[in-house]
Amino acid sequence: MHHHEGTFLGAGGLKLYYQSWHPQEQTRAVLVIVHGLGGHSGLYGNIVNHLVPKNYAVYSFDLRGHGRSPGKRGYINKWDEFRQDLQAFFQFITTQQGEHPYFLLGHSLGGVIVLDFLLNCPQVGKKLQGAIALAPSVGKVGISPFKLFLGKVLSGIWPSFSLNTGMDANTASRDEKVLAAYAQDPLRHTRGTARLATEFLTIVAEIQSRVENICIPLLIMQGGADKVTSPESSLAFFHKVTFPDKTFREYPGTYHEIQNDINYPEILADMEEWLEHHLITKAQAT
Repeated sequence: MHHHEGTFLGAGGLKLYYQSWHPQEQTRAVLVIVHGLGGHSGLYGNIVNHLVPKNYAVYSFDLRGHGRSPGKRGYINKWDEFRQDLQAFFQFITTQQGEHPYFLLGHSLGGVIVLDFLLNCPQVGKKLQGAIALAPSVGKVGISPFKLFLGKVLSGIWPSFSLNTGMDANTASRDEKVLAAYAQDPLRHTRGTARLATEFLTIVAEIQSRVENICIPLLIMQGGADKVTSPESSLAFFHKVTFPDKTFREYPGTYHEIQNDINYPEILADMEEWLEHHLITKAQAT
């Protein structure tokens, strides 16, 4: 496995950190990962270690205000910055990788960014073979309604106002080693800002209103015991998707960091099966 890291230019010319992992042999497909709120690109080692030996290349970047990327922690001026950053990253990757099947994967907030991207960047979307949403934040979230309300009130007068999201770290995973590593991880944070809160709520409402416009194979994977994003909301969203090539997988007892919970081998096996099915479908169509 080969590992690379560097920067690319996001919206407004901001230099965003990325890293990628490449197989020893020829790449069969490319998976692009978008992390969640407070996370970073280094939290998906289980996915990397599972798929790269299968000759997938995996790319991920640190969202602005996260990880090794610059910006106030948990802050954006407007949602379009996330959208433009992902579009720039995708174009950066395709310049490096050329013609390959491409898949997008978003976790939690990253799932919302990916779903929004599918609805608003159709030209890039045409290059995608499918999208995966892990515990997407498309409904109720594990942040108190008061804090969301406070963010909405302050967004117009103090948009950079920051507070702790208040999410319980123990709801991330049932693996004590994972929780210990998270607690010691200097790149993780628990901050959210007023502007991010209002932009997030607005975009989720827009995605819900336009869900019938999603026209790409979609896999939603959800932990049944997730206290950060609602399993019921994920399932309700899935039922609203009208595109026929859609799959929903719920894992009883699984927490929010679905890729890092104790049953991650089962989840990654299902993910690989879905990816392989869509690689076969693409090969048959060409």
